[in-house]
Amino acid sequence: MTRDLVLGVFEMLYPNNAHPTWRHPHARADRYTDLDHWLGLARLLDDAGLEFLFFADSYGYATDARGDLLDVGARHGVQFGQLDPMMIVTALTAATRDLGIVVTSQTTVEAPYASARRFATLDHLTRGRIGWNMVTGASPNSIARTFGQQVLPDHAARYDIADEFAEICYQLWEGSWADDALRNDVAGDVWADPARIRPVEHRGAHRTSTGVFVVPPSPQRTPTLFQAGTSARGRDFAALHAEVVFLQGTSTASCAEHVADLRRRAEGHGRTDGLRVVTGVSVVVDPDAGRAADLRAELDAQFRPEDAAALYLANTGIDLLALDPDLPISTQSTEQGRTALERFTRTGEPTVAEVLEKFRAHGLRGFQVTGDPASVGEQLAAVVEATGVDGFMFEPTFGDHSAFVDVVEHVLPELERRGLRTPGRRRTGTLRERMGGEGPRLPASHPAAAHRWPRT
Repeated sequence: MTRDLVLGVFEMLYPNNAHPTWRHPHARADRYTDLDHWLGLARLLDDAGLEFLFFADSYGYATDARGDLLDVGARHGVQFGQLDPMMIVTALTAATRDLGIVVTSQTTVEAPYASARRFATLDHLTRGRIGWNMVTGASPNSIARTFGQQVLPDHAARYDIADEFAEICYQLWEGSWADDALRNDVAGDVWADPARIRPVEHRGAHRTSTGVFVVPPSPQRTPTLFQAGTSARGRDFAALHAEVVFLQGTSTASCAEHVADLRRRAEGHGRTDGLRVVTGVSVVVDPDAGRAADLRAELDAQFRPEDAAALYLANTGIDLLALDPDLPISTQSTEQGRTALERFTRTGEPTVAEVLEKFRAHGLRGFQVTGDPASVGEQLAAVVEATGVDGFMFEPTFGDHSAFVDVVEHVLPELERRGLRTPGRRRTGTLRERMGGEGPRLPASHPAAAHRWPRT
């Protein structure tokens, strides 16, 4: 098997990573607010030639039935204590040469014009190394309260809003300025040609925007677009808009179905630009396989049932501890994030107790791979072969950077040896080009391209 996988790292600006590990000696709860902690990670990944560092984020937090912060959320830092990753993007790219930075930004409570300006600014300041993880927003109940709303729109409506949000951003990025509008002509006394700048006018069911975009064209114009929706509506949104879709694979069969479905949907939207799919993977590797197994057990022991229930509640609005443990989880529905619910209902009828235990054991992580370097390389190769994914997003373990040091030292050489990664590969250019794009701009088959200034 010969592939050239794209590789990135999944992180959060939280005291914990995906699991509450703050008690562990290698945790980062006392360091995650220190910029040097993140600069060290960015330099490690850049030196190793990885394509991107991805920051998950949410305005939401785990609440009880009254909407108040769960005690365990504060005690154990469960989806709590979040910083804004957008604030450190320029520092990370200034300290690196090629690494792309992907940040999460919501479409339900943000304003399209403000969001478009932020990303265009970052695209300039990073020299085209910025990506946008497009999300409608997890934990919408807590988000609604903090943003002064009684309740956020339901799941389907949030995606309808996201479609309009993206449409406005595309018009601003791709269509407000002609390619030659920025003149910077001192002799002719023309900085920008007003005849080559046009207003955007969008009046939709959910969003309205009228006016010109104030930011001149940036290297990518539109940031590289990531998305992670797994519901039917989320998949369709991803297939229409995303260039890279991020999955949290738990079995090769379900992951393969998801990959194939996304590509069918993309083709249905007329997308011929090669949608890329990456899956999360939690790697615990050590030259001693027994030591790796011990480390995995040590990691799993950090995630206690009350923490798992709080994290599940934050993502779905479903309080597993308040339900009859023998009740089938399929009896529950949610208008919040559906990923953590549907991942357990696609292949069976688990009870509430079984879901809690499975979630405690697996959480929001992707494939869990453990062993010595050769075994880990073999397991990752098997995932690629069985699912057709285009790459991996490596997930943190105990909170420090040791998991990623191990990936660089032990896993990358195994991927190269198996023909899954070109030895010494280091793509340059914008993030879009590093992810395999033919140039810095979106391809012509992407819906954003329809908003480009007419060629003359």
